[in-house]
Amino acid sequence: MNRKKKLRIYQFSLLFLGILIIFFTYINNEKITEEKIISSETQKKIKKQLADQSSAGDVFFNIEYSGLDLAGNRYILKSKEAKNSKDNQEIVYMKAVEAIFYFKDGTILNVQSEDGIYNNKTLDMQFNRNVKATYEGSELLAQKAEYSNSKSFLIISEKVKVNDIRGSMLADKLYFDIKKQTLSIASNEENKVNANINLK
Repeated sequence: MNRKKKLRIYQFSLLFLGILIIFFTYINNEKITEEKIISSETQKKIKKQLADQSSAGDVFFNIEYSGLDLAGNRYILKSKEAKNSKDNQEIVYMKAVEAIFYFKDGTILNVQSEDGIYNNKTLDMQFNRNVKATYEGSELLAQKAEYSNSKSFLIISEKVKVNDIRGSMLADKLYFDIKKQTLSIASNEENKVNANINLK
């Protein structure tokens, strides 16, 4: 009887010791796994990114808007990547932008830029960084272009250069009246425009 009691005590002790080992091993492994998978620094970064994304708005790819401006000209606006503003749903921020304006007289204006902003209510557009426009065989290079639908004009500014079969021209600002189809040229430096025109 004594031997059986000792054996039971011994078995119970081993079982209790085994349970303790398993319990502590599991807790330590869980802590190590948590630390290895996501450190506290990484967790903070992830939370910040998620917060930034939620405040920045939704991102869309290969989008296209089309319609008529107030002057009755048709346009198509394309972007490889765009995101709307959470604060103002009318504003869309774009990357790799292209706009094509089909005027009623049959002419076409093509404008491209690295970045852009589109107001889907007023239909106003802004083109930024490495702006390139082509119209009737002329090529225009600049850093900024603004299209106003309500006032029916296109202002091109910042390092403006026009290349044409008749020559080339440097200016500070070009003002294109879409209704009248007229172009005004302005220069800040003593009102001079640097032009090289081929008269032949």
